[in-house]
Amino acid sequence: MEEYSKSSVKKAKLQSMLTSLLEDPILADVPKKPTLADVDTLINLELGSAMRISVLKLDGTSFDVAVMNSATVKDLKLVIMKKVNDMEQSKMGHRHISWRHVWANYCLSHHNEKLLDDWSMLQNFGIQNNSQVHFVPYVMTKESRRHSKRRKHRFFHGLNKLS
Repeated sequence: MEEYSKSSVKKAKLQSMLTSLLEDPILADVPKKPTLADVDTLINLELGSAMRISVLKLDGTSFDVAVMNSATVKDLKLVIMKKVNDMEQSKMGHRHISWRHVWANYCLSHHNEKLLDDWSMLQNFGIQNNSQVHFVPYVMTKESRRHSKRRKHRFFHGLNKLS
């Protein structure tokens, strides 16, 4: 029983210390509940082997994310999803965002070049530290699961068949 009490006291002190550290303005870019990967990326950002990218949303607001210099478009999407989910969680509590819907109707763009291939390196698009990417409307066709420039409406396709 005494061992449990000591353990919970240590845990409470550690949590208190972590909370006060995270409230320090110098550590403002550290998430409230950082994972080891978050901390590792931020350390690499300071060492120069990661980059900070500004993401411009459709409503004109923006936020920053950090990814490794060797990151792919998929890595950037995952970091964006995590950041947005964390921001929404802290503002409004639990709110579900359908990322499948987002990526089916929008894509990321950098200097008018759409980032469509998830496995392409960000550096191939000229993205570097302090670059900006933004969301642009773009629709994916169902047949190829690739993005197309036109939305293919098939609302009445069943009405053309004779019974």
